[in-house]
Amino acid sequence: MSGINKVILVGHLGKDPEVRHLEGGVTVASFPLATSETYNKDGKRVEQTEWHNIVLWRGLAEVASKYLQKGKLVYIEGKLRTRSFEDKEKVKKYVTEVVAENFTMLGRKSDFENTPVSSGTPKSEDDYVSPNNDSVAETGDLPF
Repeated sequence: MSGINKVILVGHLGKDPEVRHLEGGVTVASFPLATSETYNKDGKRVEQTEWHNIVLWRGLAEVASKYLQKGKLVYIEGKLRTRSFEDKEKVKKYVTEVVAENFTMLGRKSDFENTPVSSGTPKSEDDYVSPNNDSVAETGDLPF
């Protein structure tokens, strides 16, 4: 029996994607993604933030470099990958990354346009867009 390696994240970019072009013209983009959850502890509301290392390859990396920026809200599907490397002192280090298989930008249309609009609650699902301008539901309507 084979296993399943599937990750679904909704969070904000911690910085603009870092894009590199490898041998053979292969593009790779990476960025940290913050996910937060809140809970009550001793009657106080506590927010816990987790940081995830996101890696995108080839065409997906090209799209991310054009559309994603620090602070943007994004839905990501992918798989976990752990790799090792040696640091400057020849000490073996391990890093776990999410290799994205697809992503969808979340937020109001105004987040993706240059024209200023009034802030406030979106009035309909049409106020949410993805990079190809298809409507997407707000994060509360995601299937998980």
